[in-house]
Amino acid sequence: MNILVTGAAGFIGSHTAEALKALGHEVVGVDNFSSHYDVGLKKLNERSLNSVGISVINKNLNDEDLVETLPKEIDYIFHFAAQPGISTHSTFQDYLQNNVLATKHLIDYALGLPNLKLLVNIGTSSVYGLEATFDEDAIPKPASFYGVTKLAAEQLVLQQSREKKLRTCSLRLYSVIGPRERPEKMFTKLIDSGIKGTSFPLFEGSDKHLRSFTYVGDIVEGIVGVIDKTSVMDGEIINLGTDKEYTTKQGIEAVKSILGKPIHLNVIPKRPGDQFRTKAVIEKARKLLDYNPKTTLMEAVKHQIEWYKSSVLKR
Repeated sequence: MNILVTGAAGFIGSHTAEALKALGHEVVGVDNFSSHYDVGLKKLNERSLNSVGISVINKNLNDEDLVETLPKEIDYIFHFAAQPGISTHSTFQDYLQNNVLATKHLIDYALGLPNLKLLVNIGTSSVYGLEATFDEDAIPKPASFYGVTKLAAEQLVLQQSREKKLRTCSLRLYSVIGPRERPEKMFTKLIDSGIKGTSFPLFEGSDKHLRSFTYVGDIVEGIVGVIDKTSVMDGEIINLGTDKEYTTKQGIEAVKSILGKPIHLNVIPKRPGDQFRTKAVIEKARKLLDYNPKTTLMEAVKHQIEWYKSSVLKR
């Protein structure tokens, strides 16, 4: 298959692109190398992709010449590109532009692909709201600009299935961790703090928050599982995560244990829109994708620390 991965230089997108290539597919990436976080980390990911024969087109999905720039012979699209997470530095306009409008432009491109079998939107558990403990039939109640705009993007994609214009699906991901995690995310910041002896900013009360911390390798297995399941996946929403729950405090203790170092916590004010609890309900994923996450929290953290030491510290 010929496959396009948007956001290919990012955390989960880069892992997915490599997994698809390893399965024997021809993969091309597109990424705008946004300065939302350290571009140098994205360049590290790009070099890894290049080393296995995956090229990354430097392009913003909002560019007017998008349709003319991207390849025309594409069988699958995996859409990761987005304005990520809950950030005080991102405006509503940022989320609207990079989540909603960018997705609409990608759909316009997809409508012109003669061989497209499936457009896979990468969604988020944030659409459920402050507690994400539901199956896919629950009414979404997003509590952040991120969640609102990711829900809008998801619905734009699924609209194409309802109108029989494209075959599409959406995968809602839960608290993914592991190598290449973004630098502002919890585990990368914890590891950095532990190694460098700096304080870790802990949002007030968040040590009691519950999370489905899911290893990126398990998530990617679920994502690539949609290949050759076009008719089954068309129009579907599927949760991908783990049904195991951990507190943020357990995550902190896991990093401290593996590093063998203390981490000083600097408690800062609560963050609006932050979820209190996520627990993935994955019966549908098990049934349709034979999805079975197995990696423990300690194993995932160990892999992430190894990556941080071998890649981030040595660049």
